[in-house]
This record gives sequence, C-alpha cells and structure tokens, in this order.
Amino acid sequence: MTYPSGAAVVTGAARGLGLAIARALHADGWPVLLTDVDATAVAAAAAPLGGWSRPLDVRDEAACAEVAAEATARHGLGLWVNNAGILVTGPSWTHDAATRRRVVEVNALGAMTGTLAALAVMREQGYGHVLNVVSLAGLVAAPGETVYAASKHALIAFSLGTLADLRAAGHRNLHISCLCPDGIWTPMLHDRLDDPGAVASFTGTLLTAERVAARAARLARRPRPVVSVPRWRGLQVRLLDALPGLAVRLTPLVLAVGRAGQRRQRRRG
Repeated sequence: MTYPSGAAVVTGAARGLGLAIARALHADGWPVLLTDVDATAVAAAAAPLGGWSRPLDVRDEAACAEVAAEATARHGLGLWVNNAGILVTGPSWTHDAATRRRVVEVNALGAMTGTLAALAVMREQGYGHVLNVVSLAGLVAAPGETVYAASKHALIAFSLGTLADLRAAGHRNLHISCLCPDGIWTPMLHDRLDDPGAVASFTGTLLTAERVAARAARLARRPRPVVSVPRWRGLQVRLLDALPGLAVRLTPLVLAVGRAGQRRQRRRG
C-alpha cells in the first residue's frame, strides 16, 4: 500500500498537537478532515489546509460514523488519527465520579469509538490505518496523573488487542499504531507550571507539537504498533513498568525531577 491513500481524519484538531498533526499530514499530501468539539475554532484551523472541517464529539458513535462516511465518500478513508484527549491531575481520590467518567469517555472510549468507526469502513475497502495518540502515560503509571494514565493504558491495550484481532481475521492491510510522546508544550500544559499534580509531564525535555507531528506523519506512512517520542524515554518508562516495586520507591525522585522541569519551563517564559 502506498501512502497517502485516501483522506486523513484528525480528531481534536482545532489547536495544539491535533492541529500540528493535521498540518504535517497536509504537507505530506493527505487530504485532511479536521474535527473538534469547537466548531468555530476547527473551521478557522482548517481554512489554510483546504477548509475541510466538521464539529465532532468523539463520544458520539453516530457522529464518528458520519465523519468516516464523509471522508470515504470524498476520497476514501486512508487514515484516522485519534488525538482528542483531556488531562486531569491530582491524586485519584480527589476527582469526583463525573470527572473520572469524562476522562475515560474521551480518552479511552472516544478513541475506541473513532477506531471502530474507521475500521467499519476500512475492513470493507480492505486497507487503512488508525493512529492513536496515546502518551508515555500509557506505558507507565504517572504519579499525579493517575486517572489520565489509566485511560491511556486502556487505549493502548485496546489498540494492540484490536490489531491482533485484525491479523487473526486475515486483515493484512489494516494497521493500528500507537504514538506515545513525552510531555508536549501545548495548551494542555500551559497552565500546569504550578500544578503539583502535573510534575510527571515535566520529567523529560518538553517536546514541541511540531516534532511530535512530524513523527506522526512518518508513522502514517510506515505503521508500527508502538512508537515512543523520544525513543529513549520509551525504553526508560518500560523499564520502570517492568519493575513496579522500584518505580514506586523512585516516586519521590521522579516528583523532584518534574518540579525542576516546571521551574526550568517557567524561566523560559
């Protein structure tokens, strides 16, 4: 299969990483349908990229199916990027039931809904690629971001299990990839510099949305089950995940490193 082949749908594309991914895919030759819950913002974001946008709440199964059908009717559906997500911070016991439910519904169930809407088309046409933006928090428990990390763990398990199911069913030209970036300096973190619950996102070197988007565009061309950005951080957190007792004992050190990262980012303005 030669990429790009068909249209690319990107969720949560009005700003931040989603918009950067849409721009990178557009530059790579994909016709891109930008979607977001903010209809006005996503229309403005799409204007320089061909003006193709739709409002979309990823929790709405019927709406996801309609977006998939629209992309298919215009170009064929080659790529669906589940990027929409929300971050909440703080110990798990500080969130009420509605907050926990919203995080899981958007980050996990919303991405599952988008994946299945895309696969309903892709299984029929015999090709396609779903790219799920996960996070390093999907590979290791992140102190202070527990509910968020739980939703991302669910997404990576769903993605890899569904990919295995596709192969077991004989689908060789359908792909699911998980992109797991470190902390990204986007609006999701702009107001978190004084948030003690967000320190895990500042333990590495903050990435730019453009760097992650460039990796997403390469991944769109060459699918892989799991890709971390940067690669060394993926190896680091997988080691901690394999040694949970050590990871728990290192929590004070991890938090100290994250607080130092917040201070560095504040100095940068």
